[in-house]
Amino acid sequence: MTSLGQSPPASLEVRGLAYAYPDGHQALFGVDLTVRRGERVALLGPNGAGKTTLVLHLNGILTAGAGTVTVAGLPVEKRHLAEIRRRVGIVFQDPDDQLFMPTVREDVAFGPAAGGLRGAELESRVHAALTQVGMAEYADRPPHHLSFGQRRRVAVATVLAMQPEILVLDEPSSNLDPASRRELADILRSLDITVLMVTHDLPYALELCPRAVILTEGAIAADGPTHELLGDEELMRAHRLELPFGFDPRSVAPGRVAP
Repeated sequence: MTSLGQSPPASLEVRGLAYAYPDGHQALFGVDLTVRRGERVALLGPNGAGKTTLVLHLNGILTAGAGTVTVAGLPVEKRHLAEIRRRVGIVFQDPDDQLFMPTVREDVAFGPAAGGLRGAELESRVHAALTQVGMAEYADRPPHHLSFGQRRRVAVATVLAMQPEILVLDEPSSNLDPASRRELADILRSLDITVLMVTHDLPYALELCPRAVILTEGAIAADGPTHELLGDEELMRAHRLELPFGFDPRSVAPGRVAP
């Protein structure tokens, strides 16, 4: 239990994270980032900024050249990897990278079943995850018969079925029609979970994430309220971030839906 006046525990602590690829390309330079439990944070930046490299450190796909990554108090290192990978759920940009079973139910059951869940408990976990994303009635459908937006929601359910600490979303709004985009936003807002959203869709970041972090050339250039960062024209220009033509973030009250 958190003591009076004490901050809630962090879902994610990154300290001094640096990483160079084998070809010598330095992708991260001493990144420091704390994400508190239940926060929704947008990770913004131009292509090549190091966003994907940072995300791949969160569940040990990459390991730090220097610095540390801690998830819910557990250092990301070999002895904790199985638990870390349960706690950090990554939803990839293309849902077809995550959906490979004959039915939606089997896709969502795959992770928990691999973790040892069986019988009624497994079925309950699957039903709960599909209900969270509004896809329970599609449990027996083949994923390839679903629309792209529905497949993305099922991909989210496959991660939620693992009951993660952090949900990491890679470009969640890409290729969605307006209705699917709104439906996914409603789902993400309803989740009582820490969310880290990697996106170029700045209005979507404003809609869903009260806080944003700008990563440029492997370092954090800004960290603050999303509406303030997106409203800073000089900052945006300096880091090659562009809002859609005619969109003014100052016209959207924090926490309100962006048009």
